[in-house]
Amino acid sequence: MHIAIAGNIGSGKTTLTRMLARHYGWEPRYEKVVDNPYLEDYYKDIRRWSFNLEVFFLKERFRDILEISKSGKTVVQDRSIFEGVYVFARNNHEQHTISDLDFETYMELFEQMLSVVRMPDLMIYLRASIEHLVANIQKRGRDYELAIQLDYLKGLNRRYEEFITKDYKGRVLVIDVNDIDFESNAEHFRSITDKIDQILFGLFPLNIV
Repeated sequence: MHIAIAGNIGSGKTTLTRMLARHYGWEPRYEKVVDNPYLEDYYKDIRRWSFNLEVFFLKERFRDILEISKSGKTVVQDRSIFEGVYVFARNNHEQHTISDLDFETYMELFEQMLSVVRMPDLMIYLRASIEHLVANIQKRGRDYELAIQLDYLKGLNRRYEEFITKDYKGRVLVIDVNDIDFESNAEHFRSITDKIDQILFGLFPLNIV
């Protein structure tokens, strides 16, 4: 089984991935950030490094999803190939930091990958306001993230809503994280796992279409 955690920068994806893996005994799979050779340069000069970064992430996420499909284990993944394409790459294209030609090439590559890619059994989307995202980004203090512009975060939030409501055809659970603290509050975390239990294991699964 494949569970994907989706959400903007600072929404809490990595934290929830870790907590769900521990709670259910699932295997966690994290996005490659620390060892990403393009990420720091990208935030310094988005126009120069956008295409390089997105191709790198596409390659890594495609490898991840192939390994997940072959593992035979239940895996919870921090960000999937789908939001990488429909949110981040498309946002860069819309902001003219990826050219039309490069984006067309990128999408053709992704469409070929789709022939061997299966959607996650459940995607959990962490919906967060800009204020919430900024507070979390400031709290964790990664130098390259502190240079992110508000307009960039706003563009990603808009793309995420379009992705979840229009582009993505799989099963989605939306969690509004603005007024909860699932990391520190056991009741808040339990409210999330209760929904997951009902969707994946319940006798009468939640209708989340």
